[in-house]
Amino acid sequence: MSEESRNIRIIISGGGTGGHLFPAVAIANALRRIEPDMKILFVGAEGKMEMQKVPDAGYEIVGLPVAGLIRGGSIRNISVAYRLFRSMLRAGQIIKKFAPDVVVGVGGYASGPVLKQAQQRHIPTLIQEQNSYAGVTNKLLAKKAVRICVAYEGMEKYFPEEKIMLTGNPVRQAYDNLASLRGEALKHFKLEPGMPVTLVLGGSLGAGTVNDSVGGSIGLIETSGVQMIWQTGSHYYDRMRDLAEAQGVGRIRVTGFINRMDLAYAAADVIISRAGAGTISELALVGKPVILVPSPNVAEDHQTHNAMALVNRGAALLVRDADAQDALVKTAIDLVNDTAKRNSLSENIRKMAIRDADEVIAREVLKMVKR
Repeated sequence: MSEESRNIRIIISGGGTGGHLFPAVAIANALRRIEPDMKILFVGAEGKMEMQKVPDAGYEIVGLPVAGLIRGGSIRNISVAYRLFRSMLRAGQIIKKFAPDVVVGVGGYASGPVLKQAQQRHIPTLIQEQNSYAGVTNKLLAKKAVRICVAYEGMEKYFPEEKIMLTGNPVRQAYDNLASLRGEALKHFKLEPGMPVTLVLGGSLGAGTVNDSVGGSIGLIETSGVQMIWQTGSHYYDRMRDLAEAQGVGRIRVTGFINRMDLAYAAADVIISRAGAGTISELALVGKPVILVPSPNVAEDHQTHNAMALVNRGAALLVRDADAQDALVKTAIDLVNDTAKRNSLSENIRKMAIRDADEVIAREVLKMVKR
């Protein structure tokens, strides 16, 4: 390897949630596979999950004291503004000391100050926008970005068209051989062959409305002829397990966390999920029929926009959070029993799958290095 390539230095900034953090680590891993000797520094937000998860993944990280605006014009936003000012100064110091060749922003609180300071110093920047609806910060930063990697078509309404590259979002696995894992998956989750399976995904922490909707419909599920893998998330697991056990469930497997997502996907005939950008990219590769329940508790209602990008292509069904208690489980059971609809949804969501996003983005970053 040349001396030139060994000296490449990349900053990756952002995080705050798994939806921002996972793509960041995946891009870093892809960069390392291509150029093993390059230097990579993460910049995150103090107190956020990236400050632990990034070192666990084997990378160095420094934190900024940045925080998000509090909705409703809270007096505490004065403190937020002060933290942003301090973060801008700190980001400038980090960039000056590390001297990156390229800065990558994946969204999250830390991304704004770092990319802004890099652009002021004429350092090339790349934005990785996971959602189908661009946030305010990324729209502002896009004006001076060299490249904007997106996961959805039609993003020219937010960004300059000549800067956009459709790459998809990095995902955990390719999920190429799910059909061959079906038998193993049913044994793993102690499910009956020949009986349909619905997979409910609550995320690592859990989704309150989704869990309450399932918990309130246990009797209906038990008499429907449908089996269920119910991933509640750690926060809700004890309560939902006790609720299920009190009703003597036989066809519902309650778990806080799923280690073998490939087996969960292989077992599923229908999947219920929130509509985070990374999750949707993964579900497109899985290619199973999906019912999306967008979280109302995210900035700029990103999840509804993400879900509608699929719904408008006939690639998913949508149940709004406010309607989930009454409609979610019934919609899932109806879908399980509608073979034609399931086949149509599967076919259309597979058309939206984009593979190898991490490597495509990494190679785009390397093209921006001034050799």
